[in-house]
Amino acid sequence: MTQSTTQIHNAGGPGCLVRGLYFIFIGWWFGLLWVLAAWFLNLTIIGLPLGLAMINSIPQVMTMRPVRVQTTVLVKDGAPIVRQTAVEQHPFLLRALYFLVIGFWLSFVWMLLAWIFLVFTFGLALPLSFWMFDRVPAITTLARS
Repeated sequence: MTQSTTQIHNAGGPGCLVRGLYFIFIGWWFGLLWVLAAWFLNLTIIGLPLGLAMINSIPQVMTMRPVRVQTTVLVKDGAPIVRQTAVEQHPFLLRALYFLVIGFWLSFVWMLLAWIFLVFTFGLALPLSFWMFDRVPAITTLARS
């Protein structure tokens, strides 16, 4: 008899205070440079794969957000088998079509709004900006995180 349990969780990472301090001193300006470089690479066909990979890593670059992993525990013949994998993604063609039609321009607007909220509220919208920065991969390419 085989039983399976799946759980999606964040891998261990720095706490909220460390993430906040990192963002205040490094993340906001380095993230801006990272995003500009990513969008420049997305304008070129050769740089597109690297640009998309950079966009998918924006939450880690800007806010030190831990990567989410999918843990599956499979019990087979009484012995547990534990597997950790990346979170399962939508089909590639769906994600590519979404990126070409919607994701490219929407993610630019999304990131611009996150910076506007952060700057014009003098940091009071930091939680909202963190949430928006964390959602950039999903907005850009429907990446599940």
